[in-house]
Amino acid sequence: MRICTRLVVIAAVTLLSSAALAQSETDRLREALRSATMQTRALEDQRTALQAKLAEADRDKAAAKAEIEVAKAQVKKIEKEHREAVGEFNQRLADRDQTLDKWKTAYEEAAAVARTRDAERAKFEGAATAYKASTKSCVAKNTLLVKAGKDLVQRYKEVTIGDTIVAREPLLELRRVELQNQLQETYDKFLDQRANP
Repeated sequence: MRICTRLVVIAAVTLLSSAALAQSETDRLREALRSATMQTRALEDQRTALQAKLAEADRDKAAAKAEIEVAKAQVKKIEKEHREAVGEFNQRLADRDQTLDKWKTAYEEAAAVARTRDAERAKFEGAATAYKASTKSCVAKNTLLVKAGKDLVQRYKEVTIGDTIVAREPLLELRRVELQNQLQETYDKFLDQRANP
């Protein structure tokens, strides 16, 4: 009986150990299932959070693309305005250069006219000075001519009948020579006073 008891004890222990073993296996599987379920839930929560982040990133990407499009449109508009401003500035610069060239040409023409006028003025001043000197000379010579003419008229006034008879004396003709010398002297005075224009 002892053996039987032992066998029963052994069978009971074996049975208990197999039940315990079966119980521990079930617990282990339950624990693994719980752990797998928790991991699945955590992964689902992570997936949901990542999907939310992805959706937010997509929204941010779309917003960034929209901002880029707006910025590109602004850049194009600014480039167009810049080109127009540069074109307008270049046109104004070209107009200013043309105006400057016109003013420069007009200034050169005015300077040439002024130089010509100055040369003419200097020429006319020289001619006026020469004419003034010539006029002074003519006035002086006219004064001397008038004096010579008055002397001649005075001599004729002083001639008497006796002087005429003596002047016609046929023999010596001294008086006639003297009168001819006086006439020649007066004629020379007149010739000396001739004006040379």
